[in-house]
Order: sequence, then structure tokens, then C-alpha cells
Amino acid sequence: MLDLSHPRKIAAANWARDVLTDGVEGFHRERWQRAAEFGVQGLTLPVEYGGTDVSGVEAMLTFEGIGLGCEDNGAVFALASQVFPGQMSLARFSNDEQRRRWLPGLRDGSTIAAFAMSEPHAGSDTSAITTIATPLGDGSYRLDGEKAWVTLGPVCDLLVVFATTDPSAGRWGLTAFVVDAASPGVERGAAEPKMGMRSCPFGSIRLDNCVVGADDVLGAPGAGGGIFTAAVEIERAFLYAAQLGSTERVLQRSIDRARSREQFGQPIGAFQAVSHRIVEMKLRHEASRLMLYSAAAKFDRGDSVTMAAALAKLLASETAVSSALDGIRVHGAEGYTDACGMEAELRDAIAGLAYSGTSEIQRNIVARLLRIDRPVPARRRTGKEGGNQS
Repeated sequence: MLDLSHPRKIAAANWARDVLTDGVEGFHRERWQRAAEFGVQGLTLPVEYGGTDVSGVEAMLTFEGIGLGCEDNGAVFALASQVFPGQMSLARFSNDEQRRRWLPGLRDGSTIAAFAMSEPHAGSDTSAITTIATPLGDGSYRLDGEKAWVTLGPVCDLLVVFATTDPSAGRWGLTAFVVDAASPGVERGAAEPKMGMRSCPFGSIRLDNCVVGADDVLGAPGAGGGIFTAAVEIERAFLYAAQLGSTERVLQRSIDRARSREQFGQPIGAFQAVSHRIVEMKLRHEASRLMLYSAAAKFDRGDSVTMAAALAKLLASETAVSSALDGIRVHGAEGYTDACGMEAELRDAIAGLAYSGTSEIQRNIVARLLRIDRPVPARRRTGKEGGNQS
């Protein structure tokens, strides 16, 4: 058996296997409520608001276990998207009165929150946001615009909406607002059909003359860009713990298949073409695990996680796709069938290449931090490169 030695991970995997993997399809608030009763939504929330306030590493262990135990990757992703970028950002940037208003419902499962940042023509480029927040003179704002691909948007009770008060200021003109999804002027679109993650609905949000008060501003006016950046870094650093668990499940199933399937009088695992493929799956999985837990440890210490999170997200998301594809290959023709479940693992894994920023965006982040695009200052050049040039 693979390493399942940590008690927190074992408990989470066993619970998820028994409670979340129940054969239902689509999003179900009953499962969301069962997760809250187990304490999932309270993991990172302050104790004074009903949470358990565990460390980032402990929260990651829990979600690695849930991802391992639950074969419904969409359900796990939905929970992770609220617990990490959603709730951690709300708890971090809200004031005491706002925490009293929002956090208890999130913790007990009665409230579902969604982050509404992306737009039809604005994804990673936050300066392209066109949703407008018009000040009304009494501290309130009118929100108008459309958000796209909002995770949990079709079922949420609370929205964190990013809008601009000054389009000419780019990301510096962004403000974050917490909006009751039942407010006048909020129109939620239906869940959009998609390749995988089908039990985690996402859809569009239209805001038309939606008025919010000054006490609905998260952080401060103009701080939306910084809040979004922090939320995305949290997402990259932690969200992929669930995918780490599902990758481990794919690996274990491939090992079981290699040992039980016989061809030419021996298990197919006796053939190096198969065994080496599985060893590569294990190598990628362990490398992803180390990168993710390194990012979580940095976060717990208060260190910058910008590069660590980008690298961890990049490796873990691409590993999940590669390993799911290898799992199909190990299972042969059976791996291509619905009944096997491997094709669903691949469809779900592909989503990880896009959310939290594409792989190309992560590479751009790392390249910028390595200063690859900057020329060497003339005073540091040597030889011919450092000589006078006409």
C-alpha cells in the first residue's frame, strides 16, 4: 500500500470514502452539509467564529485525504474552492463586524460562497475587468457587469464580486464587494455543461443595477487587486492538495491493475514497459507532494509563496493529467470505458490546467521572478560583452 501514515489524512480519506462517494451525480447540498458536520468548512476559520484554525499544512493533509477517498473529484474541488481561496480571503480581509456576519454560516454549511472575478473577456488579466462599481454618494455603490465561469455561482448564497471604480486605473481601480446572491439586480446563470468536474457547477453572474452598501466592501476601496492576488496565491498553494489525493488513487489503481492483469503467463507489471510507466507516475506524484507541502509550509511561516505556489500548481496540475492518461494506458481498452472510471479521472484532471491560471501563466510568473526577461547590467558584463560598443 502507498503511504497513508498521517492520522489526519487517514481519517479524511476514510470519511470521504464512506460519506462523499455515494453514487449521486451533480451538486447536492446534503453532501455539503455532511462535510460541514465533519468540520471541513471550518478548517481554516478562526476559533471565535466556530472554526478550528488549523495550519495550512494540516488543512492540506485533510484535503489530500478527501481527494484520495472520494472518487467524485468535482465535489472535492467545490469544497476546496470555498475553504481555501474563498473563506481564507474573507477571514483575512474582512473586519470584525463582517466576520460575525459571514463566517458562521460558511462554517456550518448553511452558506455557500463564490468568487466572481473572471469575465467573458478578462481572465488572468485583472486590468481588463469591465464590471463597474459606481459610487452613489452615500457610501453605497451600484454594480453593473457580467462575470463568467464562476465556481459554485449557480448555487451560491454569497458572492465576492470584483469591480472597478476607475477603468483607467487598471487593477489599482478594483474593489471587492461581498454581495448577497438574493439581492435585487443579481441574476445567476444555469450551470454550464463541461468536460469534467460535473458535480462542481459553474456559470455566469449578471449584475444589473445591484446596489451594495459601504459595509459590503471587502478590505478597502481600491484594494480589490491585492485581495484577488492573495486569493489566487492561496488557491495555487492549497487547492491542488485534493488533486494530489486523486493522483495517488489513480496510481494505486494502476499498481493493482498491473499486478492482477496477466498476459503471456505473467502479470503485466512484470513487463518494464508497464512497470517503468508506473514508476514515473510515482516519481511525479512524490515531486508534486513535496512542492505543495513546501508552499504550505512557507505560507504557515508567513513567507512569500508567489513562486512556490506557481511551481506547485504547475507541477501538480500537469502531473494529474499525465498520470490519469498513464492510468488509462495501464488499464488498456478497459481504461477507455465509462465503467472503469479512468476516463473520468482524465476529464477531471484537465480542468486543473486552466483554473488558478493556465500553465503558461505559471511559467510567466516564475520567469518574471527569475528576472529572465531583464538584460544583464552593463557593469556586470565581462569580456567582449562588457566592452565599449558603438
